[in-house]
Amino acid sequence: MTDTSDDDKYRAPALSKGLDILELLASGAEGLTQVDIAKTLGRTTPEIFRMLMVLRQRGYVELGEGDDRYHLSTKMFEVAHRHPPLRRLTAIAGEAMQKLADALNQSMHLAILSSGRVLVVAQVDCPDNHLTSVRLGAQVPVADTASGRVLAAWMAPPALDRLLAEMAEPEPRRAGFLADLPGVRAAGYCESPSLTIAGVHNLSAPVFDVSGRVAAAVTIPFITRLSGTSTVGPAASRQALVEMAADLSRRMGAGARG
Repeated sequence: MTDTSDDDKYRAPALSKGLDILELLASGAEGLTQVDIAKTLGRTTPEIFRMLMVLRQRGYVELGEGDDRYHLSTKMFEVAHRHPPLRRLTAIAGEAMQKLADALNQSMHLAILSSGRVLVVAQVDCPDNHLTSVRLGAQVPVADTASGRVLAAWMAPPALDRLLAEMAEPEPRRAGFLADLPGVRAAGYCESPSLTIAGVHNLSAPVFDVSGRVAAAVTIPFITRLSGTSTVGPAASRQALVEMAADLSRRMGAGARG
């Protein structure tokens, strides 16, 4: 009798094809045609067509206006937010983040880890006419962000090893990222110049859950306005951010286990 591995035993080809399409569309903002999707995935056009029809009927993908390119809809993001811990986190954080953004005149966002990337799950803007913000739903490389350092700094070694494998960064970037983590953990926050936008000074603090793990990072991409409307400096903003994150942690149940 021929041995069958667990991978072969539990294969679901149709599901795999559907997930391949969703992951491919999630990697680009411009969308892809049916032919492009088939070529990239090494599938035939008819089998991709059938999968796309099902995904459209279920609301996961949509056609662009006036073209034949398929895009992800917002349904995956909406489904993710039905997950109770994430729904509770965003519900608790939203009002507190907006109050602090108004008080500091700085925008901020809440991020979690998702498939080896930083995923922005909440974003609030400050009242100023000029601001720096991160798009809700944006997925950013972990090593490029203060949020990623906060999310990784308190990880147990096995979890951190898995994250590093998912990140698939070149060795110099990986080494630099790892070297930053002890300092973040010792300070209780991450404060650093942005690695992607000149002039932005990132402030990021952890939000812990009832298990003691970092559930999310709340981050201010701090900017200094030449108009003089920045009335709170980076040090005071960082302190206020850390205090808000600690309060969110308490409300998420952190410290409840003796």
